[in-house]
Amino acid sequence: MRWYEDEELWTEFSGTLFSERRRAEAARTVAASPLLAFPPGSRVLDLCCGPGLFLVPLAARGHDVTGVDLSAAMLGRARAALAAAGAGARLVRADMLEHVEPGRYDVVLNLYTSFGYFDDPEDNLRVLRNAYASLAPGGRLLVDVMGKEVLAGWIGRPQLADLGDGGYVVQRDTVLDDWTRLRTDWTLVRGTTAREASITCFLYSAAELRALLETAGFTAVTCYGGFDGAPYDQHSRRLVVQGTRPGGPAPSPP
Repeated sequence: MRWYEDEELWTEFSGTLFSERRRAEAARTVAASPLLAFPPGSRVLDLCCGPGLFLVPLAARGHDVTGVDLSAAMLGRARAALAAAGAGARLVRADMLEHVEPGRYDVVLNLYTSFGYFDDPEDNLRVLRNAYASLAPGGRLLVDVMGKEVLAGWIGRPQLADLGDGGYVVQRDTVLDDWTRLRTDWTLVRGTTAREASITCFLYSAAELRALLETAGFTAVTCYGGFDGAPYDQHSRRLVVQGTRPGGPAPSPP
């Protein structure tokens, strides 16, 4: 079983991965970000949507949103969050390595470091090509990751997250293969029990991720240091890369 197929990982570590603080941050980002200011009724694919941190506020703004995730548990939480918000979205259980809906979307989002999961670099490129195929002409892809340059500024120090219920998570990061990949080890402690998990993903610099999008066929590829549209520089905390499928403006939603 590949690490991202482990349902217990997503559910047991959700307090760290998908905390209420991060949910509130996602809602503020959707409300304020110029990169997420889509025309009303845009057809948006949230690829690896998880429990709906971005999906819910996007749907609440009136967009035609589809959330895709491999985890049935996370899709269940997204469904509950949509219901609580009085919003609607289409939810699909699928692997991003396989999911393609030709020409269906105006925007494809892959957010919150949900890219680079596959050990074979060609598989990560295939995800971008799937996104390209799923976009209408003129549609946009946005990928949000922890850039290699940003990570280099703080990696090496264990991180401790208090879950607020008496439990806590210790996170340790290890760079692998000459800064090509990252392994993150988590230890979840509750009372006298501990649960350990590890994930691995590819690391990308801005130049590397821009080149990968261009290889997949995207044009007008631009790197930002956050969803505020700031330049990607030494002050950045995230790497957000946007590319366009050429062919003119995307058609209006039906």
